[in-house]
Amino acid sequence: MSRLALALICALANAGLQAAATAVAPSSLDQLLQLLATRQHGHVSFTEVQELHMLQRPLRSSGELLYDAPDRLEKRTLLPRPETLLLEHGVLRMQRGQHTRVLALQDYPQVVPFVESIRATLAGDRAALEHYFTVSFSGTLEHWTLELVPLEATLARTVQQVRISGERDAIHTVEIRQSDGDASVLTIGPTVEP
Repeated sequence: MSRLALALICALANAGLQAAATAVAPSSLDQLLQLLATRQHGHVSFTEVQELHMLQRPLRSSGELLYDAPDRLEKRTLLPRPETLLLEHGVLRMQRGQHTRVLALQDYPQVVPFVESIRATLAGDRAALEHYFTVSFSGTLEHWTLELVPLEATLARTVQQVRISGERDAIHTVEIRQSDGDASVLTIGPTVEP
């Protein structure tokens, strides 16, 4: 898979999502996923910090995230420059200025689990999460953390873990640690009013 495709998937996946992980408590995890599944739409602000070992300073961006159940995710970056990433029905579309690039996820099967980490969490789809990841839940419904560790060796060579934190049906942070040491933290802000 090309580095560009992975970067696009990482950026988009950040659109969707603190405490030490413990063994999954089935009732608590199920309750959380049921709560998340009730949310059919979301439109929030975000800030993102990416730390890449090849750069001396972190990359910072901000904008808006949109979600429509079960599988439409859109990330509209406003700063430092406008860019839109849209994942819908297994197709990723990136637009920057007059340039558009389209990728079918079926052409990048090693990335599907990574995208599923966000989509399945937002959709409350435990079976999909456990198909691709070891899932650890910690905290309570009021303050929770999900830690997702890839089961498949191919994905584990790229992504070390995805940590998603929130309160009840609201996701507050999505932290992605890559196996090469790069990391990103997406902080989800307040709802954007239409």
